[in-house]
Amino acid sequence: MYDFDEKFLAKRAELEAAGAKLWPNGFEVTHTSTQLHAAFVGVEDPATVEGFAKVSVGGRVLFRNRMGKAMFLRLQDRGEPTVSDVDAEGAPVQRGGALQVYFRRDDVGEEAFELLKRLDIGDFVWAQGSMMRTRTGELSLHASDVQLASKVLTPFPDRWNSVTDVQTRARQRYVDLFMNGDTREVFRRRSRIVRAIRDFFHEREFLEVETPMMQAIPGGAAARPFVTHHNALDLDLYLRIAPELYLKRLVVGGFERVFELNRNFRNEGVSLKHNPEFTMLEFYQAWSTYEDLMTLTEELVTGLVAQVHDTTVVPFDGRDIDYARPWRRATMDALIAEATDIPLADLLDADAIEAWYRASHPTAGDKLPKTVGKWWEHLFDEYVEHTLVNPTFVTGFPAEISPLARRSDADPFRTDRFELIVNGWEIANAFSELNDPVDQAERFAEQARARTAGDEESMYFDADYIRALSYAMPPTAGEGIGIDRLVMLLTGRTSIREVILFPALRPEEGRANVSSEAIEGASE
Repeated sequence: MYDFDEKFLAKRAELEAAGAKLWPNGFEVTHTSTQLHAAFVGVEDPATVEGFAKVSVGGRVLFRNRMGKAMFLRLQDRGEPTVSDVDAEGAPVQRGGALQVYFRRDDVGEEAFELLKRLDIGDFVWAQGSMMRTRTGELSLHASDVQLASKVLTPFPDRWNSVTDVQTRARQRYVDLFMNGDTREVFRRRSRIVRAIRDFFHEREFLEVETPMMQAIPGGAAARPFVTHHNALDLDLYLRIAPELYLKRLVVGGFERVFELNRNFRNEGVSLKHNPEFTMLEFYQAWSTYEDLMTLTEELVTGLVAQVHDTTVVPFDGRDIDYARPWRRATMDALIAEATDIPLADLLDADAIEAWYRASHPTAGDKLPKTVGKWWEHLFDEYVEHTLVNPTFVTGFPAEISPLARRSDADPFRTDRFELIVNGWEIANAFSELNDPVDQAERFAEQARARTAGDEESMYFDADYIRALSYAMPPTAGEGIGIDRLVMLLTGRTSIREVILFPALRPEEGRANVSSEAIEGASE
């Protein structure tokens, strides 16, 4: 059950006893605050502008000031702050997102005025009237009719102290969005970024598609899945860890350019950079290689940077990230050798790598990698990844740790694959796709053996995908880009919880969700 604020419940009863309707319906809103501010830029007397004789607005009460027989309200609505005016010195001023409403007791009537005097911060209010400017020059709605549209029953925090704790803001996003303009702007930017990504791919003749979120075999990534059960089919299903294998089935079917902005689910840890439910962009382009996708990725990301920032050098968490093209390209082993001083030749010998590592880590136990590919992965994570601040394409991944990537013609030990690292984070993973069904079947079998041996993140054997490949897939390159991390970089946010509207959180202490069974039991 929910414990309502007793003072607000008492106020509710008093207002209803006085005949007030606390949750009415049927209001018409003609303009947003942003539209009105834009319409009256530089206009001293709003009454001279035609078409605004009767204006209706609606929004939450940000501020209220009673002055005897008159009242000022500031209402916050869905309008976005935009540069639509200049100050006395000619500097640009952002307007919109909120509008002042002025009304007098004689305008709305004594009974309505007495009820409106009891408004609380956060109440939704509707107002209708004509536009004016106050003596200080502020654009305002001179209202002839003001009505409460929805009553708050829980007090909002002190607006001057706002809400700063990231956990609280993520848990009560509905409060955070009202109290913090920065939060609203982050999610507006996220929306614009996603829209720009869609436009980018539509312009290049990619088809946007949807693939299953519940799958009989979780494929396309090395990750632990969430498991659910379909009652009618009596079948265990897995929440999608990646859409990759379905998107490539579409390439087999003749859709040569496809993309999906998809929700993925991975049953893994939660951190500043990880959320078990996250958004990915995945796209596949036939008749191209992973090198083509490097160029495409540069175009996409630098275009997004240009939309959000006026420069290619973007500050993030105390350091500058330079997105100017071209971006650095380096092989995985070259970066490891650069960071560790292990000779490149020794990086092809697992025993030599282990000898170097034990010399550097005398207390290292027995749980160390046994193969070259796993060693590269381990050393890259420990010594390299966090040092790559500016965008860097890391290439030359071993086939052993790239089960879906095409082997390099020049060196079959490696694959035609890259990861994009920015600020020490993996932002994208791409490769020329493995379209040899026999090779793919062998790699699936190797992954299945690793899973049987206890590696819960190894892939399953997907026989239907092998069958799809056996019908032939053209030379194709594909890529996945983490949207949440990309938005973090472009908006300067250091926690993934700040760019996901409703991130995964531990249950709130003392206020866990109550099941329907518990409610029914309590009522008996």
